[in-house]
Amino acid sequence: MTQGSPDSAATPPHGADSEVGRLRTVMLHRPGPELKRLTPRNNDKLLFDGIPWVSRAQDEHDAFADELRRRGVEVLYLTDLLTETLEQEEARAAAIEEALRDLDLGDTMSGYLEGLLGESSPAELTTYLTAGIRNDEVRGGFGLVTSLLAFDDFLIDPLPNLLFTRDSSVWVRDRVAITSLAMPARKRETELTELIYTRHPRFVGTPRMHGAHLEHVEGGDVLLLAPGVLAVGCGERTTPAGAERLARQCFEAGLAHTVLAVPIAQERATMHLDTICTLVDVDKMVVYPNMADSLIAYTVRPTGDREASGRLVLEVGKAEPFLVAAAAAMGIDKLHQIDTGLDPVTAEREQWDDGNNTLALAPRVAVAYERNDETNARLEDAGIEVVRIAGSELGSGRGGPRCMSCPVSREPLGA
Repeated sequence: MTQGSPDSAATPPHGADSEVGRLRTVMLHRPGPELKRLTPRNNDKLLFDGIPWVSRAQDEHDAFADELRRRGVEVLYLTDLLTETLEQEEARAAAIEEALRDLDLGDTMSGYLEGLLGESSPAELTTYLTAGIRNDEVRGGFGLVTSLLAFDDFLIDPLPNLLFTRDSSVWVRDRVAITSLAMPARKRETELTELIYTRHPRFVGTPRMHGAHLEHVEGGDVLLLAPGVLAVGCGERTTPAGAERLARQCFEAGLAHTVLAVPIAQERATMHLDTICTLVDVDKMVVYPNMADSLIAYTVRPTGDREASGRLVLEVGKAEPFLVAAAAAMGIDKLHQIDTGLDPVTAEREQWDDGNNTLALAPRVAVAYERNDETNARLEDAGIEVVRIAGSELGSGRGGPRCMSCPVSREPLGA
């Protein structure tokens, strides 16, 4: 079984209704051979901001996981779950079909790869699917297509962004939303995640929604502000249509009564909503102050009526300041803002280093990169216990503790 996995009788219920309920189970991805595929020529194409020192990134990630375990969090690893899933023949066949579906390699190499993947063990297949296969690594299937490819061209691309498990799935109460990643280089991440949630014994019967084939929604844009209240960032990666689709599904399933659609300026450092703000308590949020005043939200609720087609009629409110709209939806007097950094300059630097991207372990307890001194000091002044972790190499992909973790189980608030 996956490291840290309990027996079935002790398995906590899956699901989350907030960002800050006590964290019980989390899915991570330990940096692996896929990161060793990055070069200065391909890292932009593969959507990774830098080229990490992989062994140091692994050490930092291991320390992160160990800190979670010390605080009673069950740690699941995505590749362990995938390998266990691939022990089933039907799952193997589905994974291979998905991996080869969109490849433009010609019949000769495609046929060879189908045989190679089909004969591999579950662990080997996991490595092929996550670390990819390079042209100079195959021992057959040679033909016109591969003759014209460079030796270091990938036949199956690696997935270095698997590190950011938050993006490919989001739990909303007891249901998991399989997201639809906007960039082609990340499409297979959702396919592998969906395979796990569909076929791994632990998750059999889990209700699912959304999916890789629907409008684009990425997990970094979805914040569970409070039970029944979601905020969805709309910008570079999540489209307004994706936000509407997710909202409809949540309303139909009774998972939410309010969704806040939050437009995000398309800047390099603000890809997702969680690069701008994250919750650290039921009424406290760390926010990038250079964008706080311009951040707005449109409140979306079901009216209770239905169109002739049967679809819910949605009411979209006028734009309001995000923190004001969020507090009203959450049923609190005020959502307190804790600024990133000390001033606009340090705020910009520490936001770039993921100072906003915290992972709440419980109300008033949050994991943060140790390098963001000013932000961490502000959090502590506001009564937040800061669990500091190293991130000099983990942060090279422009993602913090929240990006690197998908909560699978949180205690309900008030439990």
